Amino acid sequence: MSKLLVKPAGTTGKVHDVTPESAGWGYVGFGLYRLKPGETAAEATGDREVILVLVEGKAKLSAGGVDFGEMGERMDVFEKTPPHCLYVPNDSDWQAVATTDCTLAVCAAPGKGNHKAQKLGPEGIELTQRGTGANTRFVNNIAMEARDAADSLLVTEVFTPQGNWSSYPSHRHDEDDFPRMTYLEESYYHRLNPPQGFGLQRVYTEDGSLDETIAVKNHEVVLVPKGHHPCGAPYGYELYYLNVMAGPRRNWRFQNDPDHDWIYQRDMQG
Repeated sequence: MSKLLVKPAGTTGKVHDVTPESAGWGYVGFGLYRLKPGETAAEATGDREVILVLVEGKAKLSAGGVDFGEMGERMDVFEKTPPHCLYVPNDSDWQAVATTDCTLAVCAAPGKGNHKAQKLGPEGIELTQRGTGANTRFVNNIAMEARDAADSLLVTEVFTPQGNWSSYPSHRHDEDDFPRMTYLEESYYHRLNPPQGFGLQRVYTEDGSLDETIAVKNHEVVLVPKGHHPCGAPYGYELYYLNVMAGPRRNWRFQNDPDHDWIYQRDMQG
């Protein structure tokens, strides 16, 4: 099995706990809780900021002593409605008490204390089409660069229709050379509809030192430490993923694979 593929530890409780140490990098962390009604998840943030994403279901959320009440609306991620999200700064804590079956993602990166605990969604998040033809996908930008919502974190959701590609044309963001490119580690949390399906993700460098093609199943995570990382959804199966990115600076600048950049240039002119 690829070292870039992280399978869930089970079907209930904390099923993912990706840390910089476990991933072998310096910035991104990703946790995932699958809770039943009445079950609780709680963590201290330490030196990390966190964005909690209610992937599906509802929960009562609090952070830093502030009660944010019951959050969450979509009961199935493939409803594609904007997610309810909560930002929690470093040197704080948070608690979630599930009021329905609940899938809660914990996106983490180094914090600097520049933002207070606050709701990030669903307000300010709008499902947006990106790409054309078989490269069409739909994006919920939770906390990307245009939104001053975090110190380090960049977080977004992507829905890829059956038979389509996303994170494509192949691109990379693995050099700290702003404004040409930024170094951003990235994790992909995948879901499939129907759930028994699979998606494909290739992670590769132009020099071939890294080249892996991974079949991903429901609730699995793919780590992207460097290189290009396109995803494909087979016919019959819709693909969702939640992206978490972070690096030395909170900017998303990437370069396409020169072999495939012609596709981007053509679509931009069309």
